[in-house]
Amino acid sequence: MAYREDAGISCGAVGPENKILWRLLTVFFLVSALWLAVLSQSAWAQTYTFNSFDVEGNRRIETSTIINRTGITPGQTVTAGQLNDAYQRLLDSGVFETVELIPRGSTLAIKVQEYPTINRISIEGNRRVKDDVLLDAISSQPRRVFTPQVAEADADVIAEIYSAQGRVSATVIPRIIRRSDNRVDLVFEVAEGTTIEIERVSFVGNRAYSDRRLRRVLETKQANILRTFLRGDTFIADRIEFDKQVLRDFYLSRGYIDFRVNSANVEFTRERDAFYLVMNITEGQKFAFGKVTTVSEIPGVDPAPYQAALRIKPGVTYSPTLIENSITRQERLGLKNGVDFLRVEPRVTRNNRDLTLDVEFVLTKGPRIFVERIDIEGNTTTLDRVIRRQFDTVEGDPFNPREIRQSAERIRALGFFAVADVDTREGSSPSQVIVDVDVEEQPTGSLSLGGSYSVSDGFGIAIGLEERNFLGRGQALGVTLSTAQDSEQYILNFTEPYLLGRKLRFDLGLGLSSTNSSFASYDTKTAFFNPQLSYAIGELSSLKLRYNWSDSEMTQQDGETNGAVIASEIAQGKRSTSSLGLSYVYDSRIGGLNPNAGALFEVGVDAAGLGGDNKYLKTSARAIAQTKVLNEEMTLRASFEAGALHWQGDDFSRTVDRYVLGPNIFRGFEPAGLGPRDLSNGQDDAIGGNLYWVARFESDFPLGLPEELGLRGGVFYDVGNLWDIDNVDTTGANIVGADGSLRHVIGVSLLWDTPFGPLRFNFSKALVKEDFDKEQNFDFTIQARF
Repeated sequence: MAYREDAGISCGAVGPENKILWRLLTVFFLVSALWLAVLSQSAWAQTYTFNSFDVEGNRRIETSTIINRTGITPGQTVTAGQLNDAYQRLLDSGVFETVELIPRGSTLAIKVQEYPTINRISIEGNRRVKDDVLLDAISSQPRRVFTPQVAEADADVIAEIYSAQGRVSATVIPRIIRRSDNRVDLVFEVAEGTTIEIERVSFVGNRAYSDRRLRRVLETKQANILRTFLRGDTFIADRIEFDKQVLRDFYLSRGYIDFRVNSANVEFTRERDAFYLVMNITEGQKFAFGKVTTVSEIPGVDPAPYQAALRIKPGVTYSPTLIENSITRQERLGLKNGVDFLRVEPRVTRNNRDLTLDVEFVLTKGPRIFVERIDIEGNTTTLDRVIRRQFDTVEGDPFNPREIRQSAERIRALGFFAVADVDTREGSSPSQVIVDVDVEEQPTGSLSLGGSYSVSDGFGIAIGLEERNFLGRGQALGVTLSTAQDSEQYILNFTEPYLLGRKLRFDLGLGLSSTNSSFASYDTKTAFFNPQLSYAIGELSSLKLRYNWSDSEMTQQDGETNGAVIASEIAQGKRSTSSLGLSYVYDSRIGGLNPNAGALFEVGVDAAGLGGDNKYLKTSARAIAQTKVLNEEMTLRASFEAGALHWQGDDFSRTVDRYVLGPNIFRGFEPAGLGPRDLSNGQDDAIGGNLYWVARFESDFPLGLPEELGLRGGVFYDVGNLWDIDNVDTTGANIVGADGSLRHVIGVSLLWDTPFGPLRFNFSKALVKEDFDKEQNFDFTIQARF
């Protein structure tokens, strides 16, 4: 049978010649593979014996150190694999840029090139962050060995610093410049990029509260119309986690126990020049307290007084903070009653039908563990006692984890430390605990510049210098210099929060002030000295004991003619006042049961006559109540204040001693624009009064405008009176308004919350007033710190 032989090998039928060819090829490949395997094994199994070493290229590293690092000893027989391991050990030491091992008979030649030493480090291209900040953050240092891995890690650290400031596009490239003697200059080239703002912050899943209300909770802010000048809306990734926590705290404090943040997505805008932040949340249902009871599992301990110590009532919106405060109150009562190691365990029962939570406080005995000692580390300036006095627990006291956690929060709240960690560990025995406090101090001094404007005082500038941890003693010392168009003040303030090591706050103020008001025909100069002691007598109440000394003088303005009353008061010259005062303050605006409502009540009395020229009794009262309605979109506020001056001296009182009302107390009138006046000598002088009361009612609310404008509206209604001029020298005077009458004022406000400070525009109209009153239909104030 004939067939055609193709140029290649046929995959079909195979003839006898091809069979022989295939067998020969197979044998050839098998023999070749076997021969290569033998050669490879022979090469791998090759051994070396080195009796000496020849090290080249090392300048800083000792020759003996390099030989020891190889792990090969003279006379030792090593394989090629062990020689490769020696090479890897030298390279992994991190001090050599290149390594080469060359066997030369019985000598092993080791050629190395050491990493260079850093001569200097410089940073180029940085304008927003100072060199000192960046150099302190990196690990590379001059006169240390340069390694690429460390330089790359330092570049990442610098980039993270920029990212934390919102410059997520910043790039950092490390480069080296070779110098003599195996030295290099390390240069970090920084391209800062631009800050990337938050264009919009929005929420998905919120029903109870609007996006606008929730945005006020977050630390992250969205862009506003002043973005060109201020970057408070810069995107910072680490802030997102913090925002999740504060959002959770916000909802939990309002009874939404099932609240959770499902996701927080950050996306670039289409132009990739800003971010959108979208937070997907689940609110759940709002719960209130149901039955609140206390039971005791400790023999001989009656739960009744512990139940009476609770301030939680059924129907109050549930809040974990109220639970914590109640536990603290009961544990302190137990300590007072001599019940050591008392632990209060809250057992919560959920009632989905009526959306209430029954809470049973169970009094139990905790383990018998004592505080062995409190160790404090990291404080170089702050004295130990400043930190230690934040603990209600001392060495030898029963250990209470809750009190330790609260003490840690108080330490952080001081604001003296960038980091404040409080941990516990077992002491010298299982029944002893050591409390470790590790802090990292931060600057506590500040210099502030402020600006203000009001229709009453004109433009003003304030310069303040404050140290909140003076000499590391936890004291505050501040100096304020403020000057406005019509007034000047120079004040020195000092605060000792723990006088004599007790929870007794001491405040001291002394200074000079002067006025040159365009609303009066006289000027004033006053020097004052005001020490005060404050002591908490309850969770929300305190007592204040104060002393006041002042020396004041009224002087005639140049070119002005005074009425009879003011002229007689100027003629009295300098007069001093020495008074002692006492005030009671109750404030539930922060620590009350309702996070949306609170009240302040203050009443005080000051008696002058302990030396000095003036003798009087002055009483005052103030009350403020505030609440938020319509899902916290609208704020309602009502306030009342009153004062009474009972002059007891044989001489006459002066206008600076009596009450004079300004727009900050009664809107709609000029400073000293209402109340008794002296019209003698063709003048129109406000002379104040001995009695006054004012009630103010106001509300602010959103206007429905774009939120980034920061504008809100408001309405207000003020009513009050200023009267009585007993003990006033009325010789030759023409007095009007001595008996007083009620004034009524209504108005609207425009509130603008800007990064420069809050601006308020008041437009008012007096519904009822006297003909001699000085009305002021517009008032504008701005106060800012920068």
